[in-house]
Amino acid sequence: MRQATWNVVGMLWVALLATPCAWAGDAEDRRDILAVEAALCRAFEDADAQTLERHLDPGFTLIDSRGVITDRAANLAEVAGREPRYRVFRNQDQRIRLHGDAAIVTGVTHIEGEAQGQAFTADFRFTDTWIRHPDGWKLAASHASRLPAAP
Repeated sequence: MRQATWNVVGMLWVALLATPCAWAGDAEDRRDILAVEAALCRAFEDADAQTLERHLDPGFTLIDSRGVITDRAANLAEVAGREPRYRVFRNQDQRIRLHGDAAIVTGVTHIEGEAQGQAFTADFRFTDTWIRHPDGWKLAASHASRLPAAP
């Protein structure tokens, strides 16, 4: 075989051998992101603003179901103040798309709790944007749309 052919074959082997490593890295990133998503849900239930602070990017923004944009400080204050108070805050049907040092997670959040003395239950479709930092994945932005109540 000519040298050019061997170079192509060699590059193909390198690509094939590297692919499982990339998949392993992707699997680890997915696992890490889902673990932090779960920790954030527990933080809302437990009014644990410290956990939120640790995992929210300094420039974090939330666009809520009414279209209101809030920043990291407002979200930390809400959780610390326990208003609303969440009894259940769970994500489900999560799908992750990785893009290098960024990731997009979509899913549904089910919440139950109490706001201003009134009980509530609701489901929200969400999109979370994650950024890899030296100390781990940080949630940079989130958007939530309220789903219609089940009949």
